[in-house]
Amino acid sequence: MTVAELKDFALRVGADDIGIGNLTRFEGAPTEMDPRNIYPGAKSLIGLVFRIPRGYIRGIEQGTNFYQYPSLGYGGINEVIAPTVIYEVGKFIEDQGYEAIVYRNTGGRSIVSDMTGNFGKEISPELHKSTLNSETTPAERSLNTRPLFPNVPAPDVFIHFRLAAFICGLGEIGYSKMFLSRKFGPLNRVAFLLTDAELESDPLYDGTQLCNSCMACATACPGQCISKSEQVAVTIEGRRIAWGKLDEWSCFAYYIGSAAKSNPFVDEKVYGKLKDGDKLKTGILRIDPDAYTKINLEINKYYPMETQGYNPPKCGGCLRACYHAMEKRGVMSKGFVNPFRTMRTWKRPLEEDGNADS
Repeated sequence: MTVAELKDFALRVGADDIGIGNLTRFEGAPTEMDPRNIYPGAKSLIGLVFRIPRGYIRGIEQGTNFYQYPSLGYGGINEVIAPTVIYEVGKFIEDQGYEAIVYRNTGGRSIVSDMTGNFGKEISPELHKSTLNSETTPAERSLNTRPLFPNVPAPDVFIHFRLAAFICGLGEIGYSKMFLSRKFGPLNRVAFLLTDAELESDPLYDGTQLCNSCMACATACPGQCISKSEQVAVTIEGRRIAWGKLDEWSCFAYYIGSAAKSNPFVDEKVYGKLKDGDKLKTGILRIDPDAYTKINLEINKYYPMETQGYNPPKCGGCLRACYHAMEKRGVMSKGFVNPFRTMRTWKRPLEEDGNADS
């Protein structure tokens, strides 16, 4: 099996881009986030990019249709398309006599939080402060998992998707912490395979600068969740990778519908009570029914999703602003005849000036 054969097959069965990373690039990563502790015999990491079609975010950009992006651009890719493709690529690898371990997005929970990277099964800092107590050990904070062998992390190991995609040479991490694909900018999802086939690695992305720290993402975020002054940084093969410090729990709250100006389903009677930029009481995760019920009563005042039977709109403010900025700079290899942003972005109230993004 050659690298060319593998890449050709992956693209034919539905991946939009593919890269291969050397596992030594994970040196220095926490053991609980190192894929070599998922499959100690692995020689290569294969990263697959799945593009989010630009038309999926047209409705939330112009205030016309809010269901397609969360259902297809998020759920459809993560739950159907990517698993189907890594299944086919995994079979192709195993037909050549090598093993393939698949790693898809969403679904599983690990010893570290997929929200913040902290140890333990987090609900939110407000609701589960006890699980975040720095005086407890990682094993005590992990709650439901423990090491099964000496000198190894407890299952399940969590791969940092954005860093793994960077390690596979597929693009950069933007200031917003979103992964920016060399082809599609922020309009992408990723999934991975580990294999014991020793494949030639792709170089780390070193092409046109995808993120120039223009802060369009931070400015457009309705919850002001991305810091313009504080950064988080790691080093991979001598390359410093940095992004703006993100308030993950506030981001989560706004992402699922707490952005008053970009959520058309907020009741008019309470619209004025939900202000963009407020640090809401964050953290709704259905893994804790009692905690979810308490906070859901508050959120339902603004967005009665149970009574309406409608999924909350994903605000996508940072994603859309980033895509617009990258398109204006001409740094993505995938282009369109017409520009993405052709009118003022939809926000409430409708008569409000200043809706336009340059």
